[in-house]
Amino acid sequence: MCSRINLREFRFAQTMIFAIEEINNRSSLLPNVSVGYKIFDSCASTLPTTRAGMGLMNGEERTFGKNCSGQSSIHAIIGTSESSTTIVMLQISGIFQIPVISHFATCACLSNRKEYPSFFRTIPSDYYQSRALAKLVKHFGWTWVGAVRSDNDYGNNGMATFIEAASQEGICVEYSEAISRTGSREHVEKVVRMIRRGTASVLVAFLAYDEMDVLLEEALYQNLTELQWVGSESWITSAHLSKKRYSGILSGSLGFAIRKARITGLQDFLLQVNPSQDPQSNLLREFWETTFECSFQPNIPGTKLCSGSERLQDADNAFTDVSELRISNNVYKAVYAVAHALHSMMKCKQSSENLNHLCNLKDQLEPRQVVKYLQDINFTVHSGERVYFDRNGDPAAIYELVNWQRNTSGDIVFTTVGMYDASQPNGKQLTMNGINITWTAESMERPVSVCSENCLPGFRKAVIKGKPICCFSCVPCAAGEISNTSNSAECSQCPPEYWSNVDHSKCVPKVIEFLSYGETMGALLTAFSLCGTSLTLAVLCVFFKFRHTPLVKASNFELSFLLLFSLTLCFLCSLTFIGQPTEWSCMLRHTAFGIAFALCISCILAKTITVVMAFKAKRPVNTVPQCSASLQRTSVLGCTLIQVLICVIWLAFDPPFPHKNMVYAREKIILECYLGSPIAFWVVLGYIGLLALLCFGLAFLARRLPDNFNEAKFITFSMLIFSAVWLTFIPAYVSSPGKFTVAVEIFAILASSFGLLICIFAPKCYILLLKPERNTKRHMIGKK
Repeated sequence: MCSRINLREFRFAQTMIFAIEEINNRSSLLPNVSVGYKIFDSCASTLPTTRAGMGLMNGEERTFGKNCSGQSSIHAIIGTSESSTTIVMLQISGIFQIPVISHFATCACLSNRKEYPSFFRTIPSDYYQSRALAKLVKHFGWTWVGAVRSDNDYGNNGMATFIEAASQEGICVEYSEAISRTGSREHVEKVVRMIRRGTASVLVAFLAYDEMDVLLEEALYQNLTELQWVGSESWITSAHLSKKRYSGILSGSLGFAIRKARITGLQDFLLQVNPSQDPQSNLLREFWETTFECSFQPNIPGTKLCSGSERLQDADNAFTDVSELRISNNVYKAVYAVAHALHSMMKCKQSSENLNHLCNLKDQLEPRQVVKYLQDINFTVHSGERVYFDRNGDPAAIYELVNWQRNTSGDIVFTTVGMYDASQPNGKQLTMNGINITWTAESMERPVSVCSENCLPGFRKAVIKGKPICCFSCVPCAAGEISNTSNSAECSQCPPEYWSNVDHSKCVPKVIEFLSYGETMGALLTAFSLCGTSLTLAVLCVFFKFRHTPLVKASNFELSFLLLFSLTLCFLCSLTFIGQPTEWSCMLRHTAFGIAFALCISCILAKTITVVMAFKAKRPVNTVPQCSASLQRTSVLGCTLIQVLICVIWLAFDPPFPHKNMVYAREKIILECYLGSPIAFWVVLGYIGLLALLCFGLAFLARRLPDNFNEAKFITFSMLIFSAVWLTFIPAYVSSPGKFTVAVEIFAILASSFGLLICIFAPKCYILLLKPERNTKRHMIGKK
């Protein structure tokens, strides 16, 4: 009553008959018991399935001969091949608790034990296949895919599970369309146009065999090519679809299939099928006419007459092809599952000697008992495969990953390129066996199917508003952040002492910055420091040479030599500020600077006091109190020791130390000397400023004293320069960043040192070297 015969389904029915006859011929399984069968055609449709279910329940009008009992002899139902029709069958058989074992119904909804307590199957649930497909798509980096499904329980439930699993794997579905074999062609045309317009180059087809046939016809008409097809087990090993008619579209397809098996003797059994076995069977006659394209009815124009003697060995179709026994093996296992359940159920338990024998067949053999024993079966078929059901009535979920490849003759062959075992821990479920995969359109390279190009290391993904998460823009990582993998969701911050490289792909140690001798600024400051030192030593040599002349004696030879020595220390202490800061250099640079300048200003102060006291004294000369050399030494030593004491206290309680400053500049580490106690530092500076202020005040008072050589005037100028330099230094020091802080401090030291050297000693050297005639006692006291 169906529209046409399905040769693959007819092979499933014959496989069931083969398994039943094999069981009946065995003595170890159900001895002395013959298993019978009834076969109904559901036509892959709801109404015929309902009719078949009612026929199985009633049992009398569609059977031949008398039953062994007064009730229906149906104790288990094998089938059907679709989830929707299986659900219809279960709604009828479930009332009587008759077990239904399907070989091809994969809808995850059927695992609901509350809804379908008497359902079993020998094919894994789509719960696992859908997740396997999501992992497969993820494995090849396809994050932007299209999807098409059967508009029934199989397709809708399977695709819903796939989309959920794909979302968890970070995969986006561009579109998801449904088709039905009974739907209009206009709808199928619309679906194919949608696929053509889509940007995804990978199409996941969760379609039943018949819907796939309908879709491919329209795809062929619209020349839909260059798509990577990913298929479900329903069609991925279909020999009919792999013919040359569709090979240009489906070449390179990938999908999961039930494991292939070999059933010994099945091929010979199938080749013996002939209308003569049952001349009254219209089904056998239709099968024969379809296979050999003939007719048993004479005088049909354009059709040859069937003789019945044609050889099935010469036919090449879905019925005779036993090279890919996958679903047929599920039928075979389903029949044996029922047999083992019946065998266990009818074992005698009264005595141990009869343990291996069967009781007499009871008249009342309840189907609900078969359900109970089916749940507990555990046996191994001839191929070595173990058969059992979990608590949901499902078998172990193990799939082969099949790739459509061409052999040397150009025909499509189904090549196993991997496995999926749901029992393995996550990450090890999908395994590849190393065989090269053929991609769509015979391409040697794996197709790319993404909404947005991969973000390279150094970038992060930014979601585009209004689009799926797989559509994104690539935003460079901010300074100090990296991403070292492609398609990073976010950038990670580098550790405190690290910074991002130019590409923002890895963290590298930050550049450590300090004022070094090797750089231009450090070299120039070093040169000025050495130049000042050399100049000071030259002045010292000049003064030593002319130490007995009136000018040098009038300048207080001892204080001048001590002042030149302290200026030498001032020039040299600037060198301690250059180079990498260490614990010792940090303590030395500030204390040496403070003590050297304190000594220098103390000498100038002593000279100033001597000049003021000498010229302010009343005559006669022999009554003028002279500053003795001991008093000068005491004043210099006392003023210097105060600074030494301040520095000792500073070093004892809170000394300077090297510090990595990562606050001012994030991209580098400024290695500087932290002052320890800022108060101590400013006290050191303040003390030097106090001495300088005293010098300036005293020298200013003595600037107009009558003399041809008034040293107070030059001290006044030197103190003005000194004060100007250090007053300018304070804001520059506070605001200068990094190594420039050190450079400002060195500049202040050198500038003030040069100012003192030039203002105080340049006029004297000028007279000593260029104007010796003015270096006389008469000239010193202003007498003619």
